[in-house]
Amino acid sequence: MTTLSTSMRVRLLMAFAAVYLIWGSTYLMIRFAIESLPLFTMAGVRFLIAGAVLYGFARLRGAAPPLREHWRSAAIVGGFLLLGGNGGVVWAEQYVPSGLTALLVATEPLWIVVLLWVGRERVRPTLGLAVGLVFGFAGVAVLVGPGGHSAGEPVHPIGALVVVMAACSWAYGSLRSRHLSVPSSPQVLAGMQMMAGGAMLTLAGVASGEVGAFDASAVTARSRGAFVYLVVVGSLVGFTAYSWLVRNAQPSRVATYAFVNPVVAVVLGWAFAGEPITPRTLVAAAVIVAGVVVIILQRSAPPAPDEPPETTALSDSEPPRIEPSFDPEPAFDPELDPELELEPRAC
Repeated sequence: MTTLSTSMRVRLLMAFAAVYLIWGSTYLMIRFAIESLPLFTMAGVRFLIAGAVLYGFARLRGAAPPLREHWRSAAIVGGFLLLGGNGGVVWAEQYVPSGLTALLVATEPLWIVVLLWVGRERVRPTLGLAVGLVFGFAGVAVLVGPGGHSAGEPVHPIGALVVVMAACSWAYGSLRSRHLSVPSSPQVLAGMQMMAGGAMLTLAGVASGEVGAFDASAVTARSRGAFVYLVVVGSLVGFTAYSWLVRNAQPSRVATYAFVNPVVAVVLGWAFAGEPITPRTLVAAAVIVAGVVVIILQRSAPPAPDEPPETTALSDSEPPRIEPSFDPEPAFDPELDPELELEPRAC
């Protein structure tokens, strides 16, 4: 049994705290950013900047240049993860509180199980995974069903649907990435996907008329600060901490961010944005998080002693990877356990 040094324990603690708190806080920062910044353009420029910095840093450190087919893969995956996933979250936060958005985004692992079941893999869920699905989607029904979640006000139905579809888009893009050719460096890969998805988000902003209607003088200090936070802390610091964790901690422990982030988001939304925490919200949160926990524990369980471990041929990394992450930071590390089927969110 390996005993960790004190310095290693401190670094692990700091990295977990960063992933838990930073990625949990991005939902609130998105809400603050879009108060006076154009939705898709804000998100697009954010990822263009973060992706360019990450890509440039990796190349300066000696990472091999990507091939043309790698850029094609980055465009496909970045489209589903960022344009469909993060773009949906950003648009929906006009109408859905940040904490509730995070809870709905937490359904991503549920969509992974569903897509593996109905897709070409035809992987039927085990009893444990089926229980996780029932819990997760029951929590969503409690959250957005009739009756309202606060003071009789119902959750915006279109906004809630867009968030759920954004989580599904993220899940599909993450699964699709397993069959595409990608560069060996996770930093280069993440930078490329951020730049590709950021370009698509920016084009969506231009196409929707955001740029023409944008008034720079109307941008508030809170929106500017939130944007800087999303670029520097949310994308760069959060991703760096996550990348270090996947090489120094057990994958099943790293994956706990998937059910810690929404709890953090709900608390921060209540503390800093006045978003109510009602009994209904607490019940829905508990049920959704329980479903996610069940699915993660099921997928991270070791094989039975008489059952040889499943092997996966990987062309993009040495360690096995988690597949498939928003923010919700993204964001796109391929070097995790495939049993977990999770991807850090770019929210």
